[in-house]
Amino acid sequence: MVFPRPEWEKFRERIAALPMSAQWWKRVFLGNAMDVEMDGTGRILVSPELRAATGIARDTLLLGMGNHFELWDKATYEAKEAEATQGQMPDVFQDFAF
Repeated sequence: MVFPRPEWEKFRERIAALPMSAQWWKRVFLGNAMDVEMDGTGRILVSPELRAATGIARDTLLLGMGNHFELWDKATYEAKEAEATQGQMPDVFQDFAF
């Protein structure tokens, strides 16, 4: 996930407030977070450690998710999307108007 600073602060507070039973997930989210700077053309460098941990190889997708972005390995995303669209929509969409 890629957050603008104000949204990261909100997310970080929510994660930090989780109970001790979620301690390892707190470590995953908070312990692996890092600040990055955009270069002159608006690009960011994703560390080799984070690329390896998330399976990002070469081609990526950046998805706007409202208050944050998701960065995906393109092939992984396409496979997950195909799997999701082959199944039924979740029940939460029953009363949702498109």
